Amino acid sequence: MTGKLIWRNGEFVDWENATVHVTAHALHYGSSVFEGIRAYATPEGPAVFRLQPHTQRLVTGSRVARINQPYSAEQLDEAIVELIKRNGHESAYIRPLVFRGAGALGLEGRAAPTEVVILTLDWGRYLGTEAIENGVDVQVSSWRRTAPDTSASLAKIGGQYINSQFITMEAKDNGFSEGIALDINGYVSEGAGENVFVVVKGVIYTPGAWSSILLGITRDSVLQIAEDLGYEVRFEPIAREMLYMADEMFFTGTAAEITPIRSVDRLPVGDGKRGAITKAIQDEFFGITSGEKPDRHGWLTYVNKK
Repeated sequence: MTGKLIWRNGEFVDWENATVHVTAHALHYGSSVFEGIRAYATPEGPAVFRLQPHTQRLVTGSRVARINQPYSAEQLDEAIVELIKRNGHESAYIRPLVFRGAGALGLEGRAAPTEVVILTLDWGRYLGTEAIENGVDVQVSSWRRTAPDTSASLAKIGGQYINSQFITMEAKDNGFSEGIALDINGYVSEGAGENVFVVVKGVIYTPGAWSSILLGITRDSVLQIAEDLGYEVRFEPIAREMLYMADEMFFTGTAAEITPIRSVDRLPVGDGKRGAITKAIQDEFFGITSGEKPDRHGWLTYVNKK
């Protein structure tokens, strides 16, 4: 179910009226920056998970993409909270989007007006309702992540997600839930829309920024949870074959949340089911987001807080 209202350029408009002209620059050239944010249902009402880091990344990403937009992260925070209130969500997926609107065609689009919109909708488990417990089957994609000097992987720029679409479509066509891309040097990068964690002999490994990954906010949250639980985390280049040697693996992301990986290229990961470390991290993450465990890091923004 979608929210009845969309926030657009400082105003609340009906969902069906939030239209874009076919000459919009973003439609032709992918000149947009976006975020994915979740609000979770808690005993105190809906709570947005890590709102400020998301809106700050949207502002920073707009700067990287050279898209001038007039709103501060704090103004976007206020708009998101108010939109959730007006749409009456108990929980929601939130999509802020900054894009170049209608104007002259051509690659130099900075003269086009900037549009800023926020929409909310109900969206369940991205990789399936049972994936959180049972895990998903993935493949190593034939599509590589782009080299560091060919795009800006640290920013969520719309046009860059064509690469992610290729990875996901190939995986689906081959009977998998998702694909994992290697970087330009042949090391593990990330999933089409998720960061990757690999557990070997009780140590958690994850690629660093050098592997053309997005520095995910859920990834950052998992790193903090792993530290809280006393696990060792190493940031290292991960060889493809390490995926076949892993005891556990999992994806992280706003949409995917924390999803175990049960097989890679049809080889089972560990016992072919969710591992103990993955479950321990999930329990902390979902405990915090549901309000059942203390929000010890101040990650939740309560929509109805007075």
